[in-house]
Amino acid sequence: MHRASRSVGPSMLDKVVNRTRPTYLPPKPREEDDRHMADWEIMMKRSRAAEEKRRKALQERRLTRESQIEESLVHWQREILPNWRMVYKKPALRKLWWKGIPSKLRATMWQNAVGNGLAMSNDAFKRCVSRVNRALSAGSFPKPVLDLIEEDIASTLPSLHLFAPERGPLYQDLKDMLCAWVVARSDEGLGYVKGVAKIAAMILLNMAPSPGFIVLRNLLERHCLRSFYGSEACRADVSWSAAFRLESMLTCPQVEAYYRIFDTLLADGMPKIYFNFKQHQISPAAYLPTWLIPLFLDHLPFEACARLWDILLLEGDSFLFRASLGILAVLEPRLFFPDRKELLELLRGENRAAMEVARRDARVLTGAKYEIYNVDEETLWERLDAMEDWWRESTWTRLVQRELPDL
Repeated sequence: MHRASRSVGPSMLDKVVNRTRPTYLPPKPREEDDRHMADWEIMMKRSRAAEEKRRKALQERRLTRESQIEESLVHWQREILPNWRMVYKKPALRKLWWKGIPSKLRATMWQNAVGNGLAMSNDAFKRCVSRVNRALSAGSFPKPVLDLIEEDIASTLPSLHLFAPERGPLYQDLKDMLCAWVVARSDEGLGYVKGVAKIAAMILLNMAPSPGFIVLRNLLERHCLRSFYGSEACRADVSWSAAFRLESMLTCPQVEAYYRIFDTLLADGMPKIYFNFKQHQISPAAYLPTWLIPLFLDHLPFEACARLWDILLLEGDSFLFRASLGILAVLEPRLFFPDRKELLELLRGENRAAMEVARRDARVLTGAKYEIYNVDEETLWERLDAMEDWWRESTWTRLVQRELPDL
């Protein structure tokens, strides 16, 4: 009997006449197919030219802004450094801060903006490191926590090569800071949370470990971050990787309250995205923790994160949510997939079509997940500036008072 052979690829006919038409339609004549292929090549060439033009314009804007920041150094030293709290009283100084802190002053300004609400002494880091060394010598430092710290460090800003395990120049400082953070929290029964290595690394890039440790401890004690870093769900599963990838398992009351606040802000400011997410049953728990816990360092380019941090440390928790809304605004044209799985892949930065386009265009990627969507500093700030029309701090305050009355 004749045995049907399995197809091993497109037929010769398909190779010639079926390149520009779906298989369920009749094939085109070869001349029409060639003409359409030529049209497609022209369109792609124009698209690449337009994209290159856009990149050059963004690059010019970025260089112009960086030049303005350096030129503003005199104003910073004369008007902000002597009394940095004047930025809250003078809109012009606040606007200057929003443009970005000069790199020479970033360490000082970050320390001032975060403050020291925990009243930590200058030798706090040294004392915690001593406790770490004693625990390591006695074999009482939990090995699962050490393994998790090493795993977190290995994925921290890999494009910079400064924190590479065993050979990066800042590797040991980062490990010491993370172990000290674990020891400092152990008195409260709290453990390590994956993602804090990226925050500690960003701080180390701007200041020494000892003052950086004080900044790290005080920053992560702000209520919103404390809720995510100190919840029972975070402690219960030291690996918590599954929760970090998809639907977050964080279920403590404070975290749920912040999810409701974000949902309300999203519904008010971006109703189309809100209703699309509701239709696909995607809650903030599916994406918000992966942004907030590493403070956007997993998903956004380094330069964009540095500028976000400048404002976040000044404005507080409300800017965490404003920046998250800005990210959704940049992604909005891509957020209307009919399939829930595809939508979740896009939010995780794993959309295969976007990856292929980035690969085809030979785009330089530094490791930030949303670079494949052309999310950069200038594009994000366009959306954040556009939010001035509807964002109100009073709305944030009202929602916090409603959802977290004990705060």
